[in-house]
Amino acid sequence: MNRRRQAAISLTAAVLSGMLVYAVYLLQVRQIEMQEMSEVVVPKKFISTGTKLEAAHLTTAFLPRSAITPEMITSVSEAIGMETSIPLGSNEPLLRWKVDKYRLLPGKGQSTFQIPREYVKSISNGIRAGDEVVVYLSDEATLSRKLFPDAIRVAGVKTAANLEIDNPKNPNLLSMANDDKESMYASRRDANGTIDAINLNLTDAQWLELDTACKGGTAKLIIAFQASSIQEEEYR
Repeated sequence: MNRRRQAAISLTAAVLSGMLVYAVYLLQVRQIEMQEMSEVVVPKKFISTGTKLEAAHLTTAFLPRSAITPEMITSVSEAIGMETSIPLGSNEPLLRWKVDKYRLLPGKGQSTFQIPREYVKSISNGIRAGDEVVVYLSDEATLSRKLFPDAIRVAGVKTAANLEIDNPKNPNLLSMANDDKESMYASRRDANGTIDAINLNLTDAQWLELDTACKGGTAKLIIAFQASSIQEEEYR
C-alpha cells in the first residue's frame, strides 16, 4: 500500500514538475518573441497630404525587428509637428521620407530653381507654395511629353511685383497644415495676383534636363497643378 502511495506521489510530482518546466519554457519563448519585436509609429487612420501631424493622428504597432528599417520612425514625439508629403495609409509604418518639417525647402540632393519666364508656356493659376506639380514639355519639333516621371515640389510662386501669391486673409499653407480643404480651395480662388515666376525644388539632373530641353527656344514648359495635392482623399 505504501509503495502504491509513494508511486502515486512520485507520479504526481513528476507531472507537476513537467508542467512547471513547460510553463517556464512558454514564458521564456514569449519573452524571446517580445524581445524580437519593436515598436514603430503608424497612423491611426488615413491622413491626407499636407497634414501637420499631431499625437491624436498617431499610435504605435509592433513589428519583428528583422522587418524594421532605419527609415521607419519609432518615436511618436519625433513625428509630431511634421507635415505629410504624401498620403499615409492607416496602420502602415511611418517612413521619414513621407514627412517633412520644412516642406518648402529643397530636399537632399535638391536645389531651389526659379524657372526662367522664357522657358514657360503656361502655369496653372491654382498653384501655390507647397503644392506638387506635373511638368510637361511642349516641343514644336517633337511630340509633347511629360518631362519628369514624378511630381515636383513648388517652393514659391510670385507675382510681377515679387509678392508671394496667396490670400493674406486665408493663407493656403495654413489651411493645408490644418487639412482644411474648403479653405485651401477658397484661398486659391481669392489669391492676390497672377503667377509671374515659379520656384521649383529640383535635383541637379532634373534642372540640367529642363535647361537642356528649353534653352534652344523651341520647347517650353507646361506646369500643371496636381489634383492629389487637395483631392486624393475624395478619389479613394
